[in-house]
Amino acid sequence: MRETLGEWRPAIDEAIADLVPREVEGEYLEDFFGEPTYEYDPEGIQRALSDPLWELLDRGGKRWRAVLFLVFIDAFGEDPEEYLHYACIPEILHNGTIIVDDVEDEAAMRRGEPALHHVFDEDVALNAGNAMYFLPLKILTREQTDLPADRRLAAYDMLMDELNRTHLGQGMDICWHNESEVRVTPEQYLEMCACKTGCLGRIVARLAAILTDQPADVEEAVASYAELTAVAFQIGDDILDVENSLGRAGEFGKEFGNDVREGKKTLLVIHAIEESDPETARRLEAILEADENTDEEIGEALSILEEAGSIEYARDHALELAAQARGEIDGLGFDPEIERQLREFTEFVIDRDV
Repeated sequence: MRETLGEWRPAIDEAIADLVPREVEGEYLEDFFGEPTYEYDPEGIQRALSDPLWELLDRGGKRWRAVLFLVFIDAFGEDPEEYLHYACIPEILHNGTIIVDDVEDEAAMRRGEPALHHVFDEDVALNAGNAMYFLPLKILTREQTDLPADRRLAAYDMLMDELNRTHLGQGMDICWHNESEVRVTPEQYLEMCACKTGCLGRIVARLAAILTDQPADVEEAVASYAELTAVAFQIGDDILDVENSLGRAGEFGKEFGNDVREGKKTLLVIHAIEESDPETARRLEAILEADENTDEEIGEALSILEEAGSIEYARDHALELAAQARGEIDGLGFDPEIERQLREFTEFVIDRDV
């Protein structure tokens, strides 16, 4: 799967550059957004929209949502090259959520460098992040000449449904982050992931199915595959944050003990609270609740997670979800090579080191 990601990334970035160029000019603005009522300011739009997006994209990122979309397109018998602009929809959405999420979490780092709101200030970062929720809708309008009206409407309806659920997930995450008590159940955490991360995965699969006019049962099967894989990815992300801080993972691109510093109620934390003695559980809650933590306190919290067996518990859960995801694509009649890629992807999201 790493080879597939590496092969497609340059083409995906080129397609994104067609939609949001690195250098904004008046001609682009009129073509993409329509004629101005008075006069556009290309320089201002460059600094407020293009620069933040490309600052984030140029730092890295796997582009796996866009690549997975193209793999599904291939699985449905179409030429992925002809759908590259559509592949930008989930990728731009994802990067928009990252920018906003970092502001809401007061994150310090993203992909190894300061989070965008520390580079461009919160106002520019929030505006750029929010714009990325809407730019993908423009893709459907621009490409409508070769997309039947019923499929375009279905794509719009799907995006509105999934994006609304995405914000339900983010709302739950923010609420838990602001609470001192860890009252979240594992099922509630998984639902948050299914909304916040899973819905972006579902967009990938459902968009590919809608654009290629697949039956409803096929659309739902690939959407379930993508959602389960995305939830496994989120749990893997939580594990990676801990293992990186314990010195057992690669360069993760986030601050040491990032999730603990942000007070995140991850599956590992929920499990550790349930499995630890009351005094230890209260100590973990106190560290998570604190506005600031020393490195020693971060280390203490990580040790609690490790000693409770929470890393192994979370990994086992992620592996179980990955197995369920693989079951969703059984019997769909995909080409064996494509099915192999999809199966490998469910393993990659857990076993990656960045």
